[in-house]
Amino acid sequence: MKELSIFVDESGDFGDYAEHSSYYIISLVLHDQDINIKQDIDWLEKRLAELGYPNHCMHSGPIIRNEQEYRKDSLENRRKLLKAIMVFFRKLDISCKTVLIEKKHISDSLDATTKLSKQLSQFIRENYSFFVTYDIIKIYYDNGQIEVTKLLSSVFNALLDNVEFRRVYPSDYRLFQVADLVCSLKLLDEKCAHHELAKTEMLFFETERTLKKKYLKTLYEKEIGNSRKI
Repeated sequence: MKELSIFVDESGDFGDYAEHSSYYIISLVLHDQDINIKQDIDWLEKRLAELGYPNHCMHSGPIIRNEQEYRKDSLENRRKLLKAIMVFFRKLDISCKTVLIEKKHISDSLDATTKLSKQLSQFIRENYSFFVTYDIIKIYYDNGQIEVTKLLSSVFNALLDNVEFRRVYPSDYRLFQVADLVCSLKLLDEKCAHHELAKTEMLFFETERTLKKKYLKTLYEKEIGNSRKI
């Protein structure tokens, strides 16, 4: 059977608009199961062990912002950690897609869900001939937000009849951690476009040019339907 795996993550919440939470993003990472990525995963595992993080579940946003388990880590080592998962992302034969809303233009959670659902539906319709080449499509999500779980189920089941859902733990799948990375990169892309990068983000990347050339360029190349170039 020909199988497509889709790993889903989100950034933000469905609460009211705030400067620290001005966007809501859903990322999808698509992997054709006929493409073996074991060698790439082995490389990442080895690199993380070298950096002192064996068997570690990567969280890209906190790495950049010096939060959570990375608070005591040096800036140099945090940059090496992010570079490791970026190299992994760049090497993989996968694609991705993001849908997003700017929350200041959203009236409530129903409005947010409606707008995100329309974007996701449009993506599936525009790529319908691709999706139907697969015997089965498995959606992997950690059920972190019930609104996203409902959105994914309603949209995919309405448009495709070969979909299954799997609840996952982020630590179990490196591609789920790539979906987390894609969310972080898309958020940085939006903040960069609107000149909203935080001090911690500017400290990490040093310049917008570095962010665009070394990080966002890969996102643009991997994202389905993204025609932006650097």
